Amino acid sequence: MSFSDNFFKKVEKKTNVSKETILSLANKLQQGNMKDENTLREVIRDISKMTGREVSKEKEEKIISAVINDKVPNNLDKFISNE
Repeated sequence: MSFSDNFFKKVEKKTNVSKETILSLANKLQQGNMKDENTLREVIRDISKMTGREVSKEKEEKIISAVINDKVPNNLDKFISNE
């Protein structure tokens, strides 16, 4: 099993979001400007709906700030497995 399969399985187990949904979202991300605040808000809200987890306005602002300022962890697999 490759790294990507392990990653998708961990995400699906924690969020109940399928690999296909994740790939669909990734495609949307590739089409959008990830430094654009409106695009980021839309993506955050989409993910919130997919996972059934509410994102507070404060947390949304922190996420947007982290993405715009390039403060997102490079190793997301390690980040997810440590939560």
